[in-house]
Amino acid sequence: MQAVNFRSFKQKVRHNKKRLRSFLTRLEKNLPKGLDKLAASLEKEVWQEVDCLSCANCCKTMSPTFTQKDIKRISKHFDQTPDAFTKQWLRKDRIGDMLNKTEPCQFLNLTDNKCSIYAIRPTDCSGFPHLHKKTMPEYMHVHKQNIEYCPATYKLVEKMQEAMLNG
Repeated sequence: MQAVNFRSFKQKVRHNKKRLRSFLTRLEKNLPKGLDKLAASLEKEVWQEVDCLSCANCCKTMSPTFTQKDIKRISKHFDQTPDAFTKQWLRKDRIGDMLNKTEPCQFLNLTDNKCSIYAIRPTDCSGFPHLHKKTMPEYMHVHKQNIEYCPATYKLVEKMQEAMLNG
């Protein structure tokens, strides 16, 4: 597993984002047989190559959506009421979702990129970057967004395109 070179990653995204998004759009319109199986096998390769703790870009530049269950669970950990936790840490976006007030995430330790509430983190965080979803088509729109933020997503889509061109 290699540390993520973020400067190199950003440069690759700048040069390839349009191509990879177009590839995902083509897949959406004409789903190949065995896409989910391919994604699952490539995901295993991706996680052997990407070290999330060397990156943490998701925690630095994005906010999870906090569900009411998340708020209840995490506020209990801090010995706060859900309302007090929400008032201290969260904000409501234009569509009513509860998000972090700050970026990077207030629970991210910037010295080692570890989450201080990892065991009780929001459901949105525990599923990110959603590579393991059973049906790839349901998350294609998410992958289109995440290739810009997540080296693992970028690498998965790149590997999928390569496999389909060579397969």
